[in-house]
Amino acid sequence: MTRLVPVLDLSGFDRGPSERRAFLADLRSAARDVGFFYLSGHGIPIDRMDEVLTTARKFFALPDTDKLVIAMVNSSQFRGYTRAGGELTKGRADWREQLDIGVERKAPERQPAGPAWTRLEGPNQWPATLPELKPALLGWQDKAAAVALHLLRAFALALDQAEDVFEPIHTGGANHRMKIVRYPGRDAVGDDQGVGAHKDSGFLTLLLQDGIGGLQVDYDDKWIDVDPIPGTLVVNIGELLELASNGYLRATVHRVVAPPAGVERISVPFFLGARLDAAIPLLDLPAELAAQARGPASDPDNPLFRDVGANLLKTRLRSHPDVARRHYADLLEINS
Repeated sequence: MTRLVPVLDLSGFDRGPSERRAFLADLRSAARDVGFFYLSGHGIPIDRMDEVLTTARKFFALPDTDKLVIAMVNSSQFRGYTRAGGELTKGRADWREQLDIGVERKAPERQPAGPAWTRLEGPNQWPATLPELKPALLGWQDKAAAVALHLLRAFALALDQAEDVFEPIHTGGANHRMKIVRYPGRDAVGDDQGVGAHKDSGFLTLLLQDGIGGLQVDYDDKWIDVDPIPGTLVVNIGELLELASNGYLRATVHRVVAPPAGVERISVPFFLGARLDAAIPLLDLPAELAAQARGPASDPDNPLFRDVGANLLKTRLRSHPDVARRHYADLLEINS
């Protein structure tokens, strides 16, 4: 049986010229035709993958009081814990609990006249009762970022660009993000929305999922399951790469269906970002590819911005209105 969502072996990119050409052709096809693919040959041992999933389960097993101490609403950087139903997709509550972290940095001194997105940089929140969580998640973030950046160089070559074409916008301060997520099942709700239909806002997403399915992609107006394959990561195109390629590559709409009652699903998505002060370049594609570029498919209610910081802040404010009200009330007043 032919698998709609293909499996690509990243090790082919680092072999001889013929293997590299074949990998780049498969990458371009998978990213354009489906927008999702499984990635093997990424170099992360399966025991490290299992370790981060196990550590995530330990966090979600903590008492609610321990998790709520680091609630996201405390953080202007949108870092921390969100209980099930606390994040919105297109105005509807997602039935998952999660911990968001980003690159660990000190918060810059706030400049009243500076861009609002400067408030997005700063420290993460960590639970005092689970000290092993911080090194485990920051270590995973480093490994996932290395794989994603290697893959981004492959994308550049697949689009007939210089291999380092994206380096100026992520070198020296890229704003990567990741989450650990628990979908607790439908015991308390009748709705099956784990996460509503959406596109990812960054460059690339690398997803580690446990053995429970639920991820689906929109292909020809049909929902296609992306069931777990042990040892692989699931990769999808984000809106920034769609924007940079003028829509030659498409960010694909996807969702997560909540597991049935009594079943939980754990996943760890990593979002490859760019520097907040960067502007996304519009690549000069060769004529053959440019002729197939349809322009980015921007939602009129959620337009894409080339300015990375403005784009990310807009997305965060929409998804977490409680954080917006506490830390960005000045922007809400301006836009009201």
